[in-house]
Order: sequence, then structure tokens, then C-alpha cells
Amino acid sequence: MNAPTPALVARPERLRLVGQRRQILAVMHQRLMFGMLVYAGIIAIIALRLIYLAAFGDHAGRKGGVIDLIPERGDIVDRDGQALARTIDAWTIGLQPSKVIGNKLDLAEKLAVLMPEKDTAAYLAMLRSGRNFYYLRRRAPPRLVAAINALGEPGLALEREPDRLYPQTSLAAHVVGYTDIDGKGNAGIERAFDEQLRDPARRGQPIVLSISSRVQQALEHELGDAMNHFSAIGAAGVVMDIHTGEVLAMTSLPQLNLNDAGNGTPEARFNRATLGVYELGSTFKPFTVAMAMDSGVIRSMGQIYNCPEVLNAYGHQIHDTHPFGRPCTVAEIMEESSNIGTAQIAAQLGKPRQEAFLKKMGFLNKVNVELKERGRTLSPGSRWGPFETMTVGFGHAIAVTPLHLATGYATLFNGGIYRPATLLKVDRNHAVGPGHRVFTEDTSYKMRALLRLVVMKGTGRKADAPGYRIGGKTGTAQKLVGGHYSNVLNVTSFAGVFPMDEPRYVIVVMLDEPKATPETYGFTTAGWNVAPVVSRTVSRIAPMLGVRPDKNREPNMAEVLPYVHEKAE
Repeated sequence: MNAPTPALVARPERLRLVGQRRQILAVMHQRLMFGMLVYAGIIAIIALRLIYLAAFGDHAGRKGGVIDLIPERGDIVDRDGQALARTIDAWTIGLQPSKVIGNKLDLAEKLAVLMPEKDTAAYLAMLRSGRNFYYLRRRAPPRLVAAINALGEPGLALEREPDRLYPQTSLAAHVVGYTDIDGKGNAGIERAFDEQLRDPARRGQPIVLSISSRVQQALEHELGDAMNHFSAIGAAGVVMDIHTGEVLAMTSLPQLNLNDAGNGTPEARFNRATLGVYELGSTFKPFTVAMAMDSGVIRSMGQIYNCPEVLNAYGHQIHDTHPFGRPCTVAEIMEESSNIGTAQIAAQLGKPRQEAFLKKMGFLNKVNVELKERGRTLSPGSRWGPFETMTVGFGHAIAVTPLHLATGYATLFNGGIYRPATLLKVDRNHAVGPGHRVFTEDTSYKMRALLRLVVMKGTGRKADAPGYRIGGKTGTAQKLVGGHYSNVLNVTSFAGVFPMDEPRYVIVVMLDEPKATPETYGFTTAGWNVAPVVSRTVSRIAPMLGVRPDKNREPNMAEVLPYVHEKAE
């Protein structure tokens, strides 16, 4: 009988080793799974404990207690990427009465010295209340934090939490807006885009505004100087790209420090540019003339109207600041800002056509812009009869916002297309809409010379800036006080476009209740107080916007100059 081969003899031993390895691997696998489950359980217990402590522990009862769960709020930047709002870590000082170990009266006295917004009695009442937690100060300055820490009291809690910082303080305050103490948008872009700014998925993607900080700063400076010089109670201004609708600057005065908005006055928090509605007077007259041109009522800038010293209409009298007392042309009506002439043009136009044009321009609705702070237009409504048609024609009996006016001038001079204003930068992420036609291209073209005439020879002469070809219209409207028009208080405004030979930008400025000064010879009309603001502002911002001064360029003044009588010097 043959002996077994070595291979056949070794086989049972090899099988035994393989089985042992499998058994060892199975045990290791079970232990690993058990370890992972224990680890996951420990992590879950820790996480649940942290959430419980944050929500129901020592900080229970305070709003926004789960600080670590608050997503970081997105930045707001201007069109060039300059930060206008960002989130930082700030110090918060809290009080945990149950953890106080020192003398409570002594501690209350020290707190009253360091934080005098409350007296000793108030702090002592907190310390004895039995509550778990009180906020003592949010956004605490480093010096106060150091002083509180030096007290060495365990019952005083120092924490970090997200806080909103506005690096430019009051710049474009009513555009940017502000948040409340818990980080929710309360006004401006902060309010309008609150959801996007709080969205963790958009972290690192700022809201990019159309605002240019440089243009904004120039507008605020010049308008603020005028407001102070003429002792006005408020002011507003807008600079807009007429082709895209981008608002490059928008301000409302008095100024508001966004880092301390809660302590600002109601007047400072009020947005006069989009929420305030005003009768803006003669700045409406170009719309009336353009409506009449499009409707075939006006066929030539030389068309004649009777312009007496006083116009009697429907039991009322209409007056002019500079009465003609003779027949006058359409060009002269605009040059001298004649209420009497414009009223007759509006009467020929009629209420149905006037109302239809104003609707297409968006003047009868809240202004179309991203902000929530938008004022409701005031119009004659059911009382809109023949006389009201005449007064609306020269800017009375209708109240709109300064941004309405800026959008209207953009529509009139960009070729006649209405596009809503926007506070977001126009780029591949935010395109310009097609808009809709309001005026014909021919009317838009002919109005250039007419408004350039107002600045060259008429009531807007002080708005001129050499080389920048500004065209525009002054407006002075009496304020309604107690249901009656005041003979003393008014709102002055100027709406202009530059360069008028090739329109690119609109500028609107307004002063609320300006006072007379010696150099205005007792006058408080727009030609004396807001027109110079336009001249100075355009001289500053035009180079920033790529508009070069050129004294050899003008719109086609042959459209209007033959129909204007030369004035005796």
C-alpha cells in the first residue's frame, strides 16, 4: 500500500487555521460595531445635553438663547465690493442671579456705576428675583467687558455672539437698513432680503447693491450742507442710471447712524426718498408737455398760449411767479415755469389721458423698488375733475416720492421706456428687464433741448455745471398744513439729467421747509436753494461716472431757441 502524499496530510491543519481566522475576524467585527454604537451614543448624549443647556439651562427665558445655532448673516456690499454691512463677534454681558456668591447690594452698586442706564435698586431687584438669566448689555465695548471681568463675580457671564456692524456708519443708511437686537432685518435691504441674508446656503455670497459709495458720499455731503445752510427739517436725493434703473446713490436726511439705529430719532429713521410723499411742484411740468406732445396736443415748441397775469378757472385763480401778461410759447412756458401755461396744456390733454400716462409711469402706485418702506401716492381720486387736471399738470394735488420722480425722468429721457428702479447691481445675476413704452423716442429726443433751456436761461440756471450739459426743472410747492396750503413753508426740488446731449444719469434733490438766507434775498424757491446742490454734486460725481466735461457739446437747441424771446439784462 502506498504512503499518503504530504499535501493530503496537511489539508486538515490548513482548514483548521482558516476557521480560526474567520472566528477571530467575526469577534473583532462585533467588537468594532459595539464600540461604534457606544461612541455614537456618547456623542448623541453630549449633543442633546448641550442643546438642553442652551435652551433650558442657565440662559432659559432669554430671547435668542441658542447662540451657537444662529447662522451667520451674509454681508451687504456696494457695487465695487466695499462692505456696507457685515457680521462680527461681539461681547454680551449677562447676569445669573443664582450663581452670585458675593454681597448682592455691593454688586448692585458697582453695576450701577459701570452701567448707569439702571440704578442700584433696579440691579438689586434683578439679583434677588430668582430668575436664571438677565441680559445686562449687548454690543458691550471692550473697556466695559474688562471692568465687569475684574469684578470676579461668577454670576456675571461674558459671552460672544454674532453682531451686525456697519463700517460706513450712516452712509446709505436708509438703503442698507439695520437689524434688531436679535439679528432680524428691521429696515432697508436688511429687511427686504432678510431671508437670503440668513440663509446658510448663501454663506459667502453677499447681497451686491447698485449703490456706489463714492457717489453716495458726494450726494450726502452736498445735500447735508444745503440742509444745514438753509435750516431745512429734512432732505432727500437720488442718482440713477437712466438705462438700467440702477440707483447709484439714495439718501434721506437727517442722518442715521446704523450702529446705533435704535437710539435714532423717528425723523432720522424715516426714509424720505421712498416712504415720504410730497407735492413736487413744477418738476411735473415736463411730463405734462411730453404727454401733450405724444397726444398731438402740442405740435411745436413755438405753439402759442394766452398767458395772462392771472388765470381764472372753475372758481379758482392760478398765478405765476414770473407772469408773462402776454401770449407765450411752449418753450417760454417751460423756461419760466409758468403754472398758467402748463394748466392750459393739461386742460387740453384732459383727465383720461393724463391719468393713463401717470399709470404707465407708475405714479399712481407705490414706487417699484426692492425696499419695504414705500409710500402710497396721494392723488385727487374721485375728486379728479377739470380743475384738478390743471393743477396736477403743474405738480399740485398729487404727492409722490422723490424716487418716483427720478424714475419718471429716467423714463422720459432714456427714449421713453419705463423700467423700475433697482437697488441691486445689474450684472449677469440681475439683468435689466425689457420695460414698457410710455413716451415716443421723438418726444424723448425733443424734451432734451427744452430742459437744457431751463438750466441755460430759465429758473434752473444755478444748477448748471460747466461742461456737463445738465438739463432739468426746478419745483417749489407749498406744504399742506392743517388742510391748507402754507404761505411760508414749502418743499423745493430739482430733477435733472446729464449729459443732456446723450442722457445717462438722473439726479433728484429735495429740501423740506428750507429757510431764506441773505444771499437768497428772502426767497425760499428751488432755484435758490436746491439748484446749486445739483451743480456741485454733478461736478463731483460726473468724473467718477465717466462723464467728461465738454463745452462744445449741447443737445439740438434749434428745437427751442427760435421760440424764446430774449430778455433785457
